Order: sequence, then structure tokens, then C-alpha cells
Amino acid sequence: MRYKRILLKISGEALLGEQQFGIDQNTVKKIACEIQKARNLGAQIAVVVGGGNIFRGMKNSAKLGMDQASGDYVGMLATVMNAIALQSTLNQMEIPCRVQSAIAMNQIAEPYIRHRAIRHLEKGRVVIFAAGTGNPFFTTDTAAALRASEINAEAMLMAKNGVDGVYSDDPKNNPNAQRFDKITYDDIIVNGLKVMDTAACALCKQNKIPIIVFDFDAENGISDILNGKNIGTYIS
Repeated sequence: MRYKRILLKISGEALLGEQQFGIDQNTVKKIACEIQKARNLGAQIAVVVGGGNIFRGMKNSAKLGMDQASGDYVGMLATVMNAIALQSTLNQMEIPCRVQSAIAMNQIAEPYIRHRAIRHLEKGRVVIFAAGTGNPFFTTDTAAALRASEINAEAMLMAKNGVDGVYSDDPKNNPNAQRFDKITYDDIIVNGLKVMDTAACALCKQNKIPIIVFDFDAENGISDILNGKNIGTYIS
């Protein structure tokens, strides 16, 4: 395998399926199956899932008259809901899984402890990191880069919903947008490409963690990346 230990970042919107809101069980099952295939190859897999399918902090808090910090905390709780839904599906498939939350919720998730997370991975368990970083004003992209750095992940895989890589512009609005096969961290930051937060990109650069952006709708996407196939956009 190209990578032994990976962190998979899944956006909350990827869990919508054809719905306008909430969690689509068929989509969650598909994600679980892709994780199972990668695990069967021998990979150690950690996951960070967003919460945009339930609540998006900055956008929704403005509508509801909340301050941004309160809105971000509600968004963190949404990621916990998604994490538990994914854990339940993985457990039904007899894949050992643990949810670790950056906000203490002892009845439903373990507290985030770095060495315990690494030990779970070494034992072949999937670890889902929930509640972002536990602090407002940070996105789940930044949380993913932080956790990838802490667990010594060899790569961070960013699963996008219907987008097969990094483009020079929004391909949905600009049919002439150019897709990049390879790009640098600095290109993302300097050109303001909206594939991820600049803070997350800078953190991956600092810790030399390559980022692969790919379309999660592609069958066997994670397994293909682990097997060395060049799909999506490689950021290093």
C-alpha cells in the first residue's frame, strides 16, 4: 500500500444523498463499505466528518441571530450526530469502531485522547473524531488536519461530493475551469482556491502530510488511492 495510516475527511453534505436535510442511510452505508474495503487492505483509518447536513455554524447562526461561537458549538454537536450514525453502520457490518469527541460526552463517546486513538488504530479499529477541535472559529477541515498531524497519518483524504479534484474555479459555474492533477500547498493558499481552509492547508504543509482530494462517488476511491492509482488531485 502507498499509505498505512490515513485520515479520511468527509463533508457533512456528502451524507445528504438526495435529501435536502439530515442523514441518508444509503449514503452512510456506501461510506461504510468503502471504509471496509480500505480496512481489508490493511489500512489504519481515522475519520473526521463535518456537520453541514444538519447545521452550518457561520451561515445558520446569522439566520438565527446567534453569535458565531454559539453557532459553531451547535455545528460541533451536528458532527457528533453524524459520527454516531456512521459508527452504528460500521458496527452492524462488524467493523470495530470508536467515536472520540473533543467535547466531553461520556455517555455516547470517548473523550479525545491522542495515545488512545493511536492504540485503537494499531488494533485495527476505525476511529471517528467528532466535535471538531472542540473550539469555535475552527472548521472541520482544520480539525481533520490537526488530528491527522496528531496521529501521524501518512495522508489526508478529502472526500468531496460530486467534485473529482481541485479546480482553478468552481466547475459547476465555470465549464472552462481547469482541474489540477498535482498542486502545492502554497498554490492553494496564494491563489485562494476554496478546496479547504488555509489554516488546514498550512498545518498539513508544516507536518508534511499530503492531501488527496477526490470524488467520493467514485467506486473504490479510497482503495484505489491506497493501491497507488492517481485519482483526484494530489497536494504536497
